[in-house]
Amino acid sequence: MPNLAARTLAGRRADAVALALPEQDWRQFAEPFFLEIIRSFGDGLEDTSVQLLLTLVRSGIERQRFIEFERGGQVDGALFISVRAEDRLSDMLAEAGAPTVLLGRRPGDQLVTYVDADNVGGARSAVEHLLRGRSRRIAAGIGPLDMYVTQCRLRGYREALAAAGVEAAPSLVVEGNFTEDSGPRATTELLTRHPYVDAVFAASDTMAAAALGVLQAAGPRVPEDVAVIGSDDFPLAQHTEPSLTTVQQPLDEIGRTKVRLLMQETEQPEVAWRHVILRTRLVVRASA
Repeated sequence: MPNLAARTLAGRRADAVALALPEQDWRQFAEPFFLEIIRSFGDGLEDTSVQLLLTLVRSGIERQRFIEFERGGQVDGALFISVRAEDRLSDMLAEAGAPTVLLGRRPGDQLVTYVDADNVGGARSAVEHLLRGRSRRIAAGIGPLDMYVTQCRLRGYREALAAAGVEAAPSLVVEGNFTEDSGPRATTELLTRHPYVDAVFAASDTMAAAALGVLQAAGPRVPEDVAVIGSDDFPLAQHTEPSLTTVQQPLDEIGRTKVRLLMQETEQPEVAWRHVILRTRLVVRASA
């Protein structure tokens, strides 16, 4: 692939950036996270002349089409979300000199710019809050294990338990996919394994909201018998019954920061890769 940064240096601008969506599960696109992050990108570009183009890159054919799209100068750079460990499309673009910014990280050295939230610290703060409330049988409903965000949250969960001298039993961890659909399945599986679990830390607010429904139908009271904490702090979290304690992700700041860094790379292709990790915050409500 030719060096795409040379196009910018030559003065050729498309005034458009691509938002690349590699996720193959269509249910993910209906989740609040995707809607909120796309809105934040749009807000970040509002005062510019740059258009945001959504592009699906789920298959080999769509990836090749996207590379040709970039090569043809149709966009000035790419924003990626939901990148899995084995997906090298963003690396290929970055290596070719195309301005590229990831949402989130992957394991190992990253020779590409990314913006992420402190998922380790966020999960740690959630579990520490549960421990202060005297919970000891703390379960985790997590996302896909091949995503680094899941690995980071699982690490924070385990670190908090270890620091308190509480065993992190593997059977207390159930894998989901961040969606509302995976919440009931994960919660039911947890209750089957551990009927007397006294807290659940969920990978997303939608999974946590679904967990509330399963727990209430099964009999345990929230938070008296089982405390529940989610992740993200979408508006949904304020309207569940009880309202949801959650780890707030700085989605607006993530979106603005990604757009700003991408614009800087289009103007100065030779700048160093930037790795930005933004703080999370535990928002305490009635569920824990």
